[in-house]
Amino acid sequence: MEVEAMVDGRWQWYPPEVEGWLGALWGKSAGRAGGTANLLLSHMLDTAAVAEIVWDRYLSPVTRRRLDAVAGGQGRGRRLFAWLCGIHDCGKATPVFQCLDLAGEAAVRQAGLTWDKYAVKGASWRHDKAGARVLRALLTDAQWSMEQVGWVWPLVAGHHGLVPTLGQLSPPKRSEKLQGNTRQWKLAQSALVEVFSRELGYEGEAPLAAVEPLEVPSRAMQLQLAGFVVMADWIASDERHFTGVSDLARVTMPQARQRAAAAWARLGLRGGWGTLPVPGPEAFRDRFGHGPRPSQELVLDVVRRMGGPGLVIVEAPMGEGKTKAALAAAELMAARHGADGVFLGMPTQATADPMSTQVRSWLREVGDGLEDQVALLHGKRMVNKQWRALLEGTGEWGQEADSYYSSVGEDEFGMSTDCFDGCPDGERRVPAEWFLGRRRGLLSPFAVGTIDQLLYAATRTKHVMLRTAGLMGKVVILDEVHAADVYMSQFLLEGLWWLGQAGVPVVLLSATLPPEQRRDLAAAYLAGTRSAEAPAVPELPEPQGYPSVTAVWPGQDGQPEVLVESTESWRHDLQVRVEVLHEQPAETDARAAGDAAGPADAAVTDYLRERLTDGGCVLIIRNTVARAQATFDALHKEYGADVRLLHARLHAGHRADRTQEVLELLGPPREGSERPGRLIVVATQLAEQSFDVDADLLITDLAPMDLLLQRIGRLHRHDGVKRPHTLSRPTVVVTGIGLDDDKAPYILRASEGIYGRYLLLRTAAEVERAATSGEGMWSIPGQVPDLVARVYGTDPVVPAAWAESEAQARQEWEERQTKRRAKAAGYVLTRAGEHGAQTLAGLHYGALGKLAEGQFEALVRDGDPSAEVVLVRRLGEDDFRAVTGRSLGPNGEVAAETVDDVLSGTVRLPARLTEAAEQALGPLPGWRDHPWLRHSLALELDGQGEAVIGDFRLRYDDLLGLVVSGGRPYR
Repeated sequence: MEVEAMVDGRWQWYPPEVEGWLGALWGKSAGRAGGTANLLLSHMLDTAAVAEIVWDRYLSPVTRRRLDAVAGGQGRGRRLFAWLCGIHDCGKATPVFQCLDLAGEAAVRQAGLTWDKYAVKGASWRHDKAGARVLRALLTDAQWSMEQVGWVWPLVAGHHGLVPTLGQLSPPKRSEKLQGNTRQWKLAQSALVEVFSRELGYEGEAPLAAVEPLEVPSRAMQLQLAGFVVMADWIASDERHFTGVSDLARVTMPQARQRAAAAWARLGLRGGWGTLPVPGPEAFRDRFGHGPRPSQELVLDVVRRMGGPGLVIVEAPMGEGKTKAALAAAELMAARHGADGVFLGMPTQATADPMSTQVRSWLREVGDGLEDQVALLHGKRMVNKQWRALLEGTGEWGQEADSYYSSVGEDEFGMSTDCFDGCPDGERRVPAEWFLGRRRGLLSPFAVGTIDQLLYAATRTKHVMLRTAGLMGKVVILDEVHAADVYMSQFLLEGLWWLGQAGVPVVLLSATLPPEQRRDLAAAYLAGTRSAEAPAVPELPEPQGYPSVTAVWPGQDGQPEVLVESTESWRHDLQVRVEVLHEQPAETDARAAGDAAGPADAAVTDYLRERLTDGGCVLIIRNTVARAQATFDALHKEYGADVRLLHARLHAGHRADRTQEVLELLGPPREGSERPGRLIVVATQLAEQSFDVDADLLITDLAPMDLLLQRIGRLHRHDGVKRPHTLSRPTVVVTGIGLDDDKAPYILRASEGIYGRYLLLRTAAEVERAATSGEGMWSIPGQVPDLVARVYGTDPVVPAAWAESEAQARQEWEERQTKRRAKAAGYVLTRAGEHGAQTLAGLHYGALGKLAEGQFEALVRDGDPSAEVVLVRRLGEDDFRAVTGRSLGPNGEVAAETVDDVLSGTVRLPARLTEAAEQALGPLPGWRDHPWLRHSLALELDGQGEAVIGDFRLRYDDLLGLVVSGGRPYR
């Protein structure tokens, strides 16, 4: 009786027929709602009820505080948040939508709402735009200010992932018949919105007037809200938990809350650590088992002194403990500013994998159960055995987890519903599966992935609001930011702008940054805090020492505050001798793939023959795979099993095994471990980042100064290592150049293709200066900032004989940089000149449509795209083998116990093979239904380990990895 009375009371404001109309307007068809149509009002209330739980159990404290302020005071934000999420589908109360389902159409017509079916049928007019048009009119009639109307309608218009311009809210041919232009339709639309508003507690004859917010949120908060609208809608569109309700008497907010609570529990969703106490000085030791080093203490001291959330740039040498300092700073920032989680972005997939393990260990000390809320985010996480092991403990999902969440799509009714479910069985060791779906990873309470995840959030792409909603409310940590080239940097700077406007605490880590890059990063963040288009470059004092910390944040008056501090490294400087092993152009230089000239390898072999008389451990870094393979081949003939090869064209199994072996042999000294008497590791740039090995001697191809110093960071890295007398002095030998007193040096053509000639010339000048001076040394790490600043600065550093070549190289470099910036500008989230916009209207004007994950990677990383393949051996018509030798089914079928063997054959092809590979290769027939392999390209090797793709001949050698010949010459 109470329910009946409440239901009857809802219609006192309207003519009798309105109740019948709202009892017929459908939001989910029977086919999409478990067999019974779900009334439109029911779905809107379901979504609002989900939003209430999102507020209570998921939103960060800082987000709730800010929404309270927008709504007009403490305690008011929750209701407004639920209203904003639930109102999203009001545009379904239009003829153009109601005619999409025959049964639903018949019920609506029978209730008395009619339309010209010939004008409406087949028209292209989506309910998201229709809803924005409906809502703009209703809010205007309710006397909302234009500023408030202006930011709310894009949330409705964009809830399917793309926010249109105001001009795009007109139906095709301006036919108002699609929208519902009769008195009855306008009354039905008004009643729907008003009844919905009253159900949420906005009372009276004019409930819409009571909804109006007090403040206009920042554009960043609007984007965050847009993401949560999508999140709440997707959860409420799950027919397993929100079966259809066609009886209007049962459509109430209390009923919706019961459904939402059950769905949330079933899905296993949760937020992060909630409200944290401010950690004390003992926290670092509690988390990591030892006290902080001076540089780590400096980071925490600076964070404590900051007057609000801001950007912290930590520059410290390799091995200084920057990551631990950043995690400790993140906990402190979260406690002070109300963040509810962390995203940690790494430069590569290979560095993200071990970092996820480290973050889990840290969170285990922060709070019970938090370690199980860490998502690993990159395109090849399923190749990671540890990640798969965590998934396999989730009962019915196990291997299927990603497949359930990889194909979420839309239809005219909303989201497909074959992918929303939880895991009732097994102990969860990863975030809820809902968070693991495509585009949703950053919504996980804690996430570790490649920096690409943040870069994607700075692109003008569909559903970008889901990514930004996942970042805002967290602390963001980005490692190795110096590795971002000029193209990637455009997305990084754009992302920092949005994080600055959102007030997200950010920690950037780098071995060292050129002064200009440091200023650009700080300026982008500060520009966001001021909603400024062109960032004013802040007055940043240069750090007076190394390691250093630079912090910027907006002061009380909105003006930037700056804090720059430095300290001494926990280790004494190494006096690194610099030598050059000269090379000259090979006679076949124009044809040689990767400049893999024989004389260069012979020179390295001769040099090592002299230096390794007493043994020793050597790291050789080559700039191309072909050059590394050639060097390994030459050295293997001389030193046999004492030589190892690491590069990106080893299949995943070989690469993982060899990497682990080298880390164990040359890693930090451990009790009971024994360093090999002689070991030579030949590697590519894989050894440049997050590769904790200690070499007695380093031989490296020339690279830009910051990267060269990264490589030198592997030299005499650990204390307590016993070294041969002949290698007791740390020495770097630079190869890939030929110095000449009378002219500019010869530099490997392949190196110039990767890094450009300009920075290599300036680095070569510093190398020559050190190698030919009396002492011939660099003081590392103390001299690192000065060396980087000299190379990346504009002061003359090259000899006079090189000046003309440098000038030409600089012009070419600047032209290339300008082109790459312009190329990125077409894809960044905010178009030029629109950073000062007040709303999201037109955010996606000129946007890219739906992109696959590989296309996203190509979008934020410049250069030729490359394809990844899975190697299999085909020894007969129906005889497929994994690279480990284990048999597959007659069509390549993969049993559960064979998955690791198959995935271990994953390898990336050279970019020049991409087009041919994508045309010629596909999954094996037996992979078509496999959740992890159905989109993989299988490269079938014959009994000799060979294959042909187009004009290319490929051979997989267990020592050399993938060897490619044929095709067009290297460029």
